[in-house]
Amino acid sequence: MSRTLHSLTLAAALALAAPLTAQAQHWSYSGDEGPAHWGEHGGADASCATGQQQSPINITGAIPAFAAGPALDWPDTLAGEVVDNGHTVQVTVTGEAGLDLDGRHYRLVQFHFHAESEHQIEGQNAPMEVHFVHAAEDGSLAVVGVMVEVGAAMPALSGIWAIDPDPHGSGGVAAALRLRDFLPTDPAAFRYAGSLTTPPCSEIVSWTVYAHAVTATQAQIDWFAERHPHSNRPVMPHHRRVLLQTAG
Repeated sequence: MSRTLHSLTLAAALALAAPLTAQAQHWSYSGDEGPAHWGEHGGADASCATGQQQSPINITGAIPAFAAGPALDWPDTLAGEVVDNGHTVQVTVTGEAGLDLDGRHYRLVQFHFHAESEHQIEGQNAPMEVHFVHAAEDGSLAVVGVMVEVGAAMPALSGIWAIDPDPHGSGGVAAALRLRDFLPTDPAAFRYAGSLTTPPCSEIVSWTVYAHAVTATQAQIDWFAERHPHSNRPVMPHHRRVLLQTAG
């Protein structure tokens, strides 16, 4: 996610959708600029080391709750600009899509991918995870995570991968994307308070992670995993957070 998201304003939240330039990429998923060193950048990035509500986490010990999950308001199809920002493949959406959660409305800004999954469920990673990033007027975020396992093909992925954007360069528009292809049929999910999973690791995210995965073929997963291998932050401590499990 974009480093520009340290200001709690809608303008800053929308900057999450902007692709990073090669010059701006001074963090990585490995080596001297990997996750263990993100907090050394200082400033807003200090949260990566000192924060107490960091993401991702290993989802375990969830408390069954009557709390509602997000009410998604996604159209049947929408278009999105596909870019490779050097860390992930990201789709910046156009059109009206969003969700309502705890009495607040969030607008869908973008979605992107990680391989392996960033979250774990009972200590297990999925081959890939998709994050749907929604922003509220005050700059707070609601992010929906969906695990992707190997299985039947996902048509929506084929349309995105076909753009084949240049790393750090131009992309293209994927039309008529069916976002609900990314959603499991069972709405059971986990909810917790967390953060961005990349610098500046701001703790402004209401996370919803679906309990059940969707599927893509091994070839579809490999297309992304070979381009951005190990593009996942290690899981972070729970500390004293409450993790809820909803029925949907």
